[in-house]
Amino acid sequence: MNNKQTLKGFRDFLPEEARKRQWVKNKMIEVAERWGYEPIETPTLEPYSLFKGEVGEDEKLFYKFVDNGGREVMLRYDQTVPTCRFVANNLNSLTMPFRRYQCQSVFRAENPQRGRYRDPIQFDVDIFGIASPTADAEVMAENLDTYLSLGFKKPVVLLNSRDLMESIPYEAIVAIDKLKKIGKDGVIEDMVKKGIEKNQAEEYFEQVLNIKPDETIKTIISYLEQSGFGKEFYRFEPTLARSFSYSQGPIWEMIIEDYTAGSVGGGERYDGLMERITGLKIPATGIGMGFDRTVEAADLLGLIPQTKTNTRVLVVAFSTDQRVIAMETARDFRVAGLNTELFPEDSKLDKQLKYANKKGIPYVAMIGSDEVQARKVSIKNMKSGEQKTLFVEDAIKLIKQND
Repeated sequence: MNNKQTLKGFRDFLPEEARKRQWVKNKMIEVAERWGYEPIETPTLEPYSLFKGEVGEDEKLFYKFVDNGGREVMLRYDQTVPTCRFVANNLNSLTMPFRRYQCQSVFRAENPQRGRYRDPIQFDVDIFGIASPTADAEVMAENLDTYLSLGFKKPVVLLNSRDLMESIPYEAIVAIDKLKKIGKDGVIEDMVKKGIEKNQAEEYFEQVLNIKPDETIKTIISYLEQSGFGKEFYRFEPTLARSFSYSQGPIWEMIIEDYTAGSVGGGERYDGLMERITGLKIPATGIGMGFDRTVEAADLLGLIPQTKTNTRVLVVAFSTDQRVIAMETARDFRVAGLNTELFPEDSKLDKQLKYANKKGIPYVAMIGSDEVQARKVSIKNMKSGEQKTLFVEDAIKLIKQND
């Protein structure tokens, strides 16, 4: 293997890409906190026994191994299962209902494709301690607010309820969940492969097609409407099934109608999972939003500010004699709240200006013998070429006015 290559399904991010991801993450955090959700973090490594038997047929995607202590462990497959453990372990420190958000990597040994990787970041939003469907509805409303705040024009919640599929076996539900990918014939074939008679498979499929909203779904729709999200923001989807075995009650997916690579998130109620893992009867509901797909969609639709760098000013000393003054000037700019770089070595002015230009730094503060004598700096606007010699405080005002 070439040691310079990343492993299949894993990625490096250049500064420009990392800034885009940071912008999206900050927006998602801003909305979550606006709705009262609090941040948590859980370990990357978990006991294999925590996840074993809890997510259904996708267990084949687990990254599991025996550690140096002889324990069966695995990389975190999702954030929902560990959070059930987290809530139980920290119950005395949490105020119920507990609203949490979490933004960390999960690890899945699946076939990489557009918007799908082996170390995706998920942005989870959950509520613990409320059994009413108003909790599910609140999470959905927060999700819509998140995508609208990112600038998407057409975010839509597709919703259904696993309670409406109680008479349908899990194997059939998993097959139906693949409908958009493999079509009706593929769904029937998948059910038959799982041991379901073809006639019975077709009956299950027809049964799902004829599902109608129940009182829970109606309550959720009413909540969304009253929260300002009209019919264009939600759609009842009878074939939405969600393949996790722990899904129960209301289930939903977030889609962006301008983005065709797939859903950008999926959620469900999981009271039963919480009780199985912890022995505690604490209602729980929430969503895992696909951060990578969200970034990709936002980038494709031109929603992310295009900046080559967050540095606003490069301070340049003409020679070693002016370097101490340049360091003090850079400090003054930073104290004033301006992201400022100081070229790390004595170099020709032309080289330093080329550096600023290549990085997209909008201003260069130049300090030579004349500037030191006058106790001023020469500020150059790298886009217009305009240059002014000003006192430092006036240079700061100029840059801030044009930001």
